[in-house]
Amino acid sequence: MKTKKDKLQIKYSGNVMRHWFWCVLMTLLLCVLTGIVLYVNLVAGCLVAGFTVVFYLIMVGMELYYRPRVLQELLDFTGKYKEIEREMLKGLAIPYGIVQQDGRVLWMNEAMASMTGKPENCHKNISSLIPQLSAEAFPDEEEEKETEIEYADRRYRVMIRKILLDDLLEEAQAAKIAAGKGWILSLHFFDVTELNLYVQENYEEKPVVGLLYMDNYDEAMESVEDVRSSILEALVDRRITKYVTSMDGLIKKLEKDKYLLVVNQKGLDQMIHDRFSVLEDVKTVNIGNSIVVTISIGIGVDSGGYCQDYEAARGAMEMALARGGDQAVVKNQDKMTYYGGKTQRQEKNTRVRARVKAQALRELISTRDRVIVMGHKVTDIDSLGAAVGVCRAAIQAGKHAHIVLGDINSGIRPWVNAMKDSGEYEENYFLTHEQAFELTNQNAVVVVVDTNRPSMVECAELLDRTRSIVVMDHHRQSEDQIENASLSYIEPSASSASEMISEILQYYDDDIKLKAIEADCIYAGIIVDTNNFVAKTGIRTFEAAAFLRRYGADVTRVRKSFREDMDTYKARAEAVRHAEAFMGQYAISVCPAQGLENPTVVGAQAANELLNIVGVKASFVLTDFRNTIFISARAIDEVNVQIIMERLGGGGHMNIAGAQLENTTAEEARERLKQVLTQMTEEGAI
Repeated sequence: MKTKKDKLQIKYSGNVMRHWFWCVLMTLLLCVLTGIVLYVNLVAGCLVAGFTVVFYLIMVGMELYYRPRVLQELLDFTGKYKEIEREMLKGLAIPYGIVQQDGRVLWMNEAMASMTGKPENCHKNISSLIPQLSAEAFPDEEEEKETEIEYADRRYRVMIRKILLDDLLEEAQAAKIAAGKGWILSLHFFDVTELNLYVQENYEEKPVVGLLYMDNYDEAMESVEDVRSSILEALVDRRITKYVTSMDGLIKKLEKDKYLLVVNQKGLDQMIHDRFSVLEDVKTVNIGNSIVVTISIGIGVDSGGYCQDYEAARGAMEMALARGGDQAVVKNQDKMTYYGGKTQRQEKNTRVRARVKAQALRELISTRDRVIVMGHKVTDIDSLGAAVGVCRAAIQAGKHAHIVLGDINSGIRPWVNAMKDSGEYEENYFLTHEQAFELTNQNAVVVVVDTNRPSMVECAELLDRTRSIVVMDHHRQSEDQIENASLSYIEPSASSASEMISEILQYYDDDIKLKAIEADCIYAGIIVDTNNFVAKTGIRTFEAAAFLRRYGADVTRVRKSFREDMDTYKARAEAVRHAEAFMGQYAISVCPAQGLENPTVVGAQAANELLNIVGVKASFVLTDFRNTIFISARAIDEVNVQIIMERLGGGGHMNIAGAQLENTTAEEARERLKQVLTQMTEEGAI
């Protein structure tokens, strides 16, 4: 019970104090007025002074009488207001609670008690009531945090707010604590079950546009009798239609081998989940056709509208066809995802495309002053052979021709020295990066061979020095591609870039003449990339070799150029000897690089030899060279090593691919490769 002394210590504050201050100020003003009146008239001043004294006594009396009553009413109002506020929180429809920093529940309203099925005076730890709200879910440095939980078959968005106690306790003068050390948490639970359901339904029903093409319609139909071709077409059409309709989609045949399909997002997700099983299903159709039918699918998603999605689907289809077909490509804005691509692209017997590209190349070269050719980094013999062939085409047109080389490795040094010593070429036939940069301008055409990725070219700066760029490559196209090329010829069915250039030369000029050393160099490029005409070899490969033989290519000279020193042979043998059989079907090894001038070539050769082991479906050899891990991947026909290397940032062919990993060790790269193989096997991607 408060004493009289305690009551006298109670003081006004806030707006009440300001109200009393104005009363005192008015009294002082009356005193000033009294003085002025006394100065003017003594009698009137005395009367005003009397009234002032009476007013002052009344003010003091009212203050003494009403002060405790006003304070009491203020206290009563505060208590009633707090009680009303408490009742409002208690009856709030949104579940709300307060917990200590250790998670113990201090208070909860009726809605939270109903949600948890516990009484309002329950003081258990919040994690025992709602396991998802453990200490890890609480705010750490931030003052507020949101999380989403599932509780009692409902979804809740929980807003957790930290409330510091130091200011509150200091105002209440109840305790003194270290600043920022004491706090409690307020929890708001917002039921978002229906909202999430509507969002999910809206997402699933979003329409998606796609295109579906038969890759080899003409070839497949020609491989069966005429009376059966219509049956084959009908069976394939039925498989495609059945698959799309099972995904609640629509499909419309545009041409004999082209379809337009529309599915919702839910159907697309199902397609992605089964990795577009229709790709494999169509290939099982066989009524005597010697060539299986393959299809490609391009789908555009989230491009900003139906028209934009259709354009994205066209871009995805172009990418699928450029990569060899038999695959699905989903383009989501700037990101592309690939599925399938397990079949080797069939080589086309027609050479119409090669003839058209040869004529286009001739017209482009004829309008420029010089031709500058470059391959990929760490130039190999296939890249050099293709570059030599392009230079011969430029010289035939009376233009200056140059080849850009970086460090000349042992694989190409004999050929470079032989050409320099022959005296039949310009002094600056081979250029360094600096020399090429000076010679390249808008009147020069830059030809890129054996790669289509700007990050892999020998000198990427040259691509910005001219508007005339030609790309000729036999690797499958990827998202990272050279933009704004005046002429692009990418043929994944070709065995090598040298084979492609050999075909180009046949249609470039009827009077073209190859020197013997040029024919040898191009022939060597074909031999290396086909592993002595074993891998990726078709009819056109042998025809290209025959063309080169007519112009003096000598098998004996080429074979002698491939002879190795003892250190190289031992390094390759060491890589084969220490190979590890991973998952019983993948050979993984590390090629020693010490003492080798071109260890990446040795690694590729070791990868080829590992395929001769029974049970090995694919081989991977890692080489640590110049602070970069080079991975050479090889397969015969059971595994697509290209899609494996793409997961590691590389690419290539179905049977020949590679990747480069920087800022990593050989052991770390090996573990990363194993993780990719395991993951892709579990996904069914390989």
